[in-house]
Amino acid sequence: QVHVVESGGGLVQPGGSLRLSCAASGSIFRIDAMGWYRQAPGKQRELVATVTRGSSTNYADSVKGRFTISRDNAKNTVYLQMNSLEPEDTAVYYCNAEILPYGSRWAVSWGQGTQVTVSS
Repeated sequence: QVHVVESGGGLVQPGGSLRLSCAASGSIFRIDAMGWYRQAPGKQRELVATVTRGSSTNYADSVKGRFTISRDNAKNTVYLQMNSLEPEDTAVYYCNAEILPYGSRWAVSWGQGTQVTVSS
């Protein structure tokens, strides 16, 4: 089966940085778009950034200029570099990926989430 796992979350002071990683593994034929989403306390899950297989990116206005999404297709991994973090960035961050497994149909896979807390 296909697994998607995030890592890299933690506690950071305002203005600090974190780098999140998300690796997909299993019987994968192809991965198209990958993305990061987050869910803050009391809010619905929102899109943070996405990247296509060809490395075209888009960002939520709230993170543009501070966050950078990238991917390594050979490693089936997507990254989120987060700089100038603010308390408002505190959330559980989730990775997703559009994956075509061997012998199956296209599906969107989600990771379990990783906690990012920005606090002084």
